[in-house]
Amino acid sequence: MSNPTNPTRQTALITGASGGLGLELAELLAKTGHDLVLVARSAAKLEGVAQDLSQKYGVQTLALSSDLSAIGAGKALLEELRSRELDIDILVNNAGFASYGKFHENNLDAEINMVDLNIRTLTELTGLLLPSMVKRGRGRVLNIASTAAFQSGPLMAVYYASKAYVLFFSEAIANELEGTGVTVTAFCPGAFSSGFQDRADMQESKLIKGRKLPSALEVARVGFEGMQKGQVVVLDSMFNYVQAQSARFLPRRMVTKIVRGVQERSH
Repeated sequence: MSNPTNPTRQTALITGASGGLGLELAELLAKTGHDLVLVARSAAKLEGVAQDLSQKYGVQTLALSSDLSAIGAGKALLEELRSRELDIDILVNNAGFASYGKFHENNLDAEINMVDLNIRTLTELTGLLLPSMVKRGRGRVLNIASTAAFQSGPLMAVYYASKAYVLFFSEAIANELEGTGVTVTAFCPGAFSSGFQDRADMQESKLIKGRKLPSALEVARVGFEGMQKGQVVVLDSMFNYVQAQSARFLPRRMVTKIVRGVQERSH
C-alpha cells in the first residue's frame, strides 16, 4: 500500500472500521487525504468499505480482517504493517462493544472478551505504535471512550469501567507525551445512532428508547476535530459535558443510583 506518488501523505489505522463511528471517522480521514488501514472482523464488509473510500477520495486503502480481542492480534497486526513497510501516523482505537444486564447474570466469557477488546487491545495497539510516532516526532492517537467513563454504570458495569480506563489511560499518556509532537485524545461521546445498542441488547433502556439520537457522522465530526486540535478530552455536546462534570460534585452513591435509573428498561 505504499504511495510513491505522494510519500508525504499520512496513514491512519482505524479499528472497528466496518460501520458506525469507525466508518465515519475513516471517511473523514479519507476526505482529508489520509491513506487508510481499516481493521475489523467482517472481511467482506471491510473490503467493500475500503474500495468505496479509495474510489471516492483517491486515497490508498488496506483492509485487514482481524478479531482484535484475540490474544496476540495486536502483534500480528504490527507484523503485517512492517511486512508492508507501513508507518502509522494516526491510530484510531475505536473497536469495542458493550453488554447489558446484571453482571452476575450476564455471560462471563462475553464480559471478559469485552475487557480484552475495550482495554487490552487498545493498550496493546497504542503501546506498539506510539514508539515509532515519538521517534518521528509526530503522530496522533484517538481513543474512543464514552460519557460512561465519568461514573460507574449499573446494568453495564464492565463497559462503564472499561471506558473509565480508556479515559484515564489517555489522559496520563497525553501528559507523558507533551513536547514530543505526538498527541493523545480521549473522545467521550454520549449515546448516538448506530448498531452499538442492538449488539448490547439495550434498545428498551430509558437511555435509548424514545430519544432522537445524533447520527454517527455528527458525533464523528466532533471527535475528529478534537483530535486534529490535539485536545486531550473531547465530549460531543455541551449537555454531555455538563452531565459528565456534574458527577464530580454529587455523592458517588447518588450518581450510581441515578445511572441505574436511566439504564433500566422502560415498562
